[in-house]
Amino acid sequence: MSGDRDGEELLFHVTGDLVPASEATVSVRDRGFMYGDGAFETLRVYGGTPFEWDAHRDRLQRTAETLGFADAVPDDLRERVDETLAANGLTDAYLKVSVTRGVQPGKLTPDPKVDPTVVVYVSPLGRGGADGAPVWDGPATVQTVRTRRPPDESFPADAKTHNYLPGILARIELRRAATDEFAADEAVMRTTDGFLAEGATSNLFFVDEGALKTPSADLPILPGVTRSVVIDLAEEEGFSVRTSRYTVDDLRGADEAFLTNSTWEIRPIESVDGIDLGAGPMTKLLARLYDERVEREHYGDETGEDEARDE
Repeated sequence: MSGDRDGEELLFHVTGDLVPASEATVSVRDRGFMYGDGAFETLRVYGGTPFEWDAHRDRLQRTAETLGFADAVPDDLRERVDETLAANGLTDAYLKVSVTRGVQPGKLTPDPKVDPTVVVYVSPLGRGGADGAPVWDGPATVQTVRTRRPPDESFPADAKTHNYLPGILARIELRRAATDEFAADEAVMRTTDGFLAEGATSNLFFVDEGALKTPSADLPILPGVTRSVVIDLAEEEGFSVRTSRYTVDDLRGADEAFLTNSTWEIRPIESVDGIDLGAGPMTKLLARLYDERVEREHYGDETGEDEARDE
């Protein structure tokens, strides 16, 4: 796979060294590979800078603490990210940082001593912001699935680990249900007691009677960084934002709805279980405000700077 280096192979940062993608490997005894015993974060890079880096870095640290290897996240992780972007000549990119407990003997109980595996993975992605374009092809068609989000008592939902089996199983359900006439883009999972939770790789929002609604963070969901940004934007705009326990019927009867994650940003939902929704005015406004924030923080708002100089 090539990046912006004149067709040359991408370079990844693997435990302290930049190596070509074809040589970027980890041990078969790495616990991230063996047991999903690792933490990761996925980010967008705009104009050479990771979006909401502090929030992602903090969540990575919290996940590592939950897994019992808090000291494994390196202090120089941001420097490794910047070095990887520079080595590949990338200013707009998909970025994934991963920290595992590292190589240990093949037993379930981890050793207290940790020699972590730290990987920085990048891939070219289009420009974001006001002058950019969405990475998705069109509004999402979503479908509810039988796969449920595990309760917090069995699997901490706010830990972003290498174990993504619920999301994988949900996407497999979509593939098995697809026909020549219809194939959903995203699965919507529920809690074990039937409330809306989240998508396989996204958080869920919908608009009803003028209020922006999203499943509460006290449910077993992974509260996304993009989710938090969208809530902030909505509250700054004066919208009513409600977090609670909602049902599939609440979503199906919504006026509009959308999905969020770091890569998609804000993606309108076209239909839910075959029921048409479509992007509405609040979705479109929030998407514009999100783009404007990215533009202002990562590419520079030249118009705003000119106005400030005039004053």
